[in-house]
Amino acid sequence: MEKKKENKPKLSSAEIKKFRAMLIEKRNEILGSVTSMETETLRRERSDLSNLPIHMADMGSDSYEIENTIGLMSSERKILVAINEALDRIENGTYGICEGEGEAIPKARLEAIPWARYCVNCATLLEKGLLAAKDEEDEILLDDDREEQ
Repeated sequence: MEKKKENKPKLSSAEIKKFRAMLIEKRNEILGSVTSMETETLRRERSDLSNLPIHMADMGSDSYEIENTIGLMSSERKILVAINEALDRIENGTYGICEGEGEAIPKARLEAIPWARYCVNCATLLEKGLLAAKDEEDEILLDDDREEQ
């Protein structure tokens, strides 16, 4: 794969401000959700202690709900990390540039997923396992390219 040179995103300063506001709003929404889930889970655990004895089926249901909540919180935290990284990219001027191809990420994609790091093509390759991690030169390679080297 030949290395493409980086293009600056075709985003105006007003669009950048809009995306920053979207990211901050989503971050605040997720922080509220995670805090609420944590509070509800802790409250449920404490109240369950006062209702002993507990039926085994109830304990299984409660365990499932707690595990499910922990899974949701983990997913939300991953999005928080991605949002914070997107805010960092805004600060360093690389927001809206695909980390795979170095081309501008379409505005429609950023509208849908403002923390997107990749264009649709590279995201698809990543999901299929065809896009490898960055190498020492900070270049993203496709698995096929690694075989040629």
